[in-house]
Amino acid sequence: MKEFFQKLLKIDRRWIFLITGVAIVIPFFFFIGLPIKATREVRALYDAVEALKPGDVVFYAPEYDPATIPEVQPMAHTFLRQVFRKNVKVVASGLFQLGVAQAEQDLTLIAREMGKKYGEDYVFLGYKPYPETVILNMGEDFRKSFPTDYYGTKLDELPLMRGLKNYSDTKMIVSMTAVSGADYWIRSAHGRYNIPLALGVTAVMATDYYTYYQSGQLFALMGGLKGAAEYEQMVGIKGKAAKATLRMDIQSFAHLAIIILVILGNFAYFTTREKK
Repeated sequence: MKEFFQKLLKIDRRWIFLITGVAIVIPFFFFIGLPIKATREVRALYDAVEALKPGDVVFYAPEYDPATIPEVQPMAHTFLRQVFRKNVKVVASGLFQLGVAQAEQDLTLIAREMGKKYGEDYVFLGYKPYPETVILNMGEDFRKSFPTDYYGTKLDELPLMRGLKNYSDTKMIVSMTAVSGADYWIRSAHGRYNIPLALGVTAVMATDYYTYYQSGQLFALMGGLKGAAEYEQMVGIKGKAAKATLRMDIQSFAHLAIIILVILGNFAYFTTREKK
């Protein structure tokens, strides 16, 4: 046994890389869906959407680019699937200049998947510069910043927008964001107009925004891949569509492999150490 551990200590490090690689690849091809306990800050968003009635309107603000898709896109897709499943209407903007096309693409993708019609079930306003000014203006009238939608259609020609003037005609604002524009929504939408606000952010941003959740300025907060996986499991997203859950499986298997290797390495070291 001692000889085995002595060989183990001298193992080529490339074997460790291979073991870690195999641990990552297995859950990628064989979806497992490890259970994840939902935290109250993520459950708050799920419960708030479930409490909405068909025909209610939410304002949606996706602000992420391709670099942050792995973390933020699963949140965005799951949120859109939940609201469309409830027959809730969506008015969306895209105030991050590098993420406008991504916002439009994701909104259109999920709307088509859920059988929703543009202009009646959802509207995309698009981008305008100086986001904080745009957010303040939309609090008075969406038409002050966006007389037309992303595609150039006048807002009053869209059935969904005919009865909507500003945030007070919506039930909540939800922003899935990877940029500091989240501060604008807290300060100029919730702070100025007292509209319930929820954020989905990257893991590295989450610690900055827990303060706002604890103070009540945010009614829900979703952080990183784990938050997205919690949300997916509550909404009931399964299979290939559950991208955050799959990525959490991969991450968990990689962590497990590393922990086992560390324990084996330490055990082998202390077992073969010669007494002085």
